Amino acid sequence: MNATELPTEHFDYMVVGAGSAGCVIARRLIDAGKKVCLIEAGGDETNPNIDHLNTLGLLWHSAQDWDYYTTPQPGAMNRKIHLPRGKVLGGSNALNAVIWVRGDAWDYEQWVQSGCPGWSWDEVLPVFKAIENYDGEITDSRGTDGPMDVRIGYERNRIQEDMVTAGEQTGLTYNPDYNSGSVEGISRIQLNVRDGKRLNTWRAYLKPRLGDGILTILTSTHARRLLIDDKQVTGVEVDFRGRVGTLSAHEVILTSGALASPELLMRSGIGPADELCEVDIDPVHDLPGVGKNLQDHWLSPVIFTTGSQPVPMGEVAPAEVHLFAKSDPDLPVPDTQPLFFSVPMYAQDSAPNVQSGPDNGFTLQGGLVRPASRGEVTLSGPNPQDPSLVNPNVLSEQADVDALVASVRQCREIGRAEALSRWQPTEIFPGPEVSDDELEDYVRGSVVTYHHQVGTCRMGQDETSVVDPSTFKVHGLEGLRIADASIMPQIPTGNTNAPTIMIAERAAAVLVGSPLEGITTP
Repeated sequence: MNATELPTEHFDYMVVGAGSAGCVIARRLIDAGKKVCLIEAGGDETNPNIDHLNTLGLLWHSAQDWDYYTTPQPGAMNRKIHLPRGKVLGGSNALNAVIWVRGDAWDYEQWVQSGCPGWSWDEVLPVFKAIENYDGEITDSRGTDGPMDVRIGYERNRIQEDMVTAGEQTGLTYNPDYNSGSVEGISRIQLNVRDGKRLNTWRAYLKPRLGDGILTILTSTHARRLLIDDKQVTGVEVDFRGRVGTLSAHEVILTSGALASPELLMRSGIGPADELCEVDIDPVHDLPGVGKNLQDHWLSPVIFTTGSQPVPMGEVAPAEVHLFAKSDPDLPVPDTQPLFFSVPMYAQDSAPNVQSGPDNGFTLQGGLVRPASRGEVTLSGPNPQDPSLVNPNVLSEQADVDALVASVRQCREIGRAEALSRWQPTEIFPGPEVSDDELEDYVRGSVVTYHHQVGTCRMGQDETSVVDPSTFKVHGLEGLRIADASIMPQIPTGNTNAPTIMIAERAAAVLVGSPLEGITTP
């Protein structure tokens, strides 16, 4: 039920954040008969733009967006970069482009090598299969009975089909299933849609169980701090629609994402002790890795307008094609992921001049997905209203600049391929006056987030890790676990929603003591 008063009863589990991970975990816990309280700072999914992927840009800066901005980024011409994050039932999965990417098998081998045994590709693959209901060619690596529809058979936009051919004309290999363990090549995107509308874990997992008496959902409820008694987390202090109160539970599970989960820890005195003291927070538990290791994917647009005919809008989504490529042939896996839109995606807050142009056009986004740069989330003050400081250190490593420049250069080449010539494309940005040798300045002035922040509560076994990779418990504390994108040790090669849901299913299996193969369709 969606409560109208602050509950007084003791819960088995309190889940903080109703996004991709939180909705999965809450569902699995109530399936196991546990009494669950799910806290969400946002409200219900009343914005009609949530349904339709072609209007997802209208959700940015809306009431459903936390509307984060980075600190000024020296590597991006000192710009503050907008980081949209979902503040609504469904979380950022209510704002994103519902692109389903597991990542490359190599990613998960790197997780194991970083100190996370049990997270190899072979060990996470059964979970991915159990999550999905895939409508494409069935192989041993795909699932068809899971709660999340994964669609490749939706109606195609003809310009996007020309983009596939254009990529092949430049020498790219077509990859019919980038979710098979190897992402390399150009592919048609697999989407989480049902009846042409967005499907997220709120809709697939939890909404069908809203009448369950053991589920309490608190919307418009902001978690202020964790309640801690001698290394035992006992509940959460919340702002419930303007009133401060407390909630108690046997265990608290953070599923607030890579920006909000470390923030809540630090506001509760859990984090780097010296940094907490600097903002007048008494350290309760010194964990130096909290807020560190921030990673994200980054985009830089190549935008064209057309002369022969307007660019048609897709029936389902604005982006239907992407590719994974190596900026250096000696790399073990691709480090770039260009993404193709049937609309002009002018970079927000670009420098030195703000990008603008005609409404008719298409975008081939250069994309960096294996960044070397690492950033952090810190606090600006002790109070809940004091904003967190998000510093991703975008493009602080020259290797990242070089890879993103290579990706933009590749997008320019694809835009000039014969298959797209019937559209008579004219490059608007970077523009014909910008040579390939001058792309570094363009990339630094136009880089934007790909909305995939991870890593700030890294799982592992060393002194700077935050979460145990087998139990999801926060090191040194009882009654507190984290199961969201913040625990990823390294960012995967590709969109992060599918790995986040996989993490949530694994955490839920640990919590309820069920085998992973016991995952069933809600």
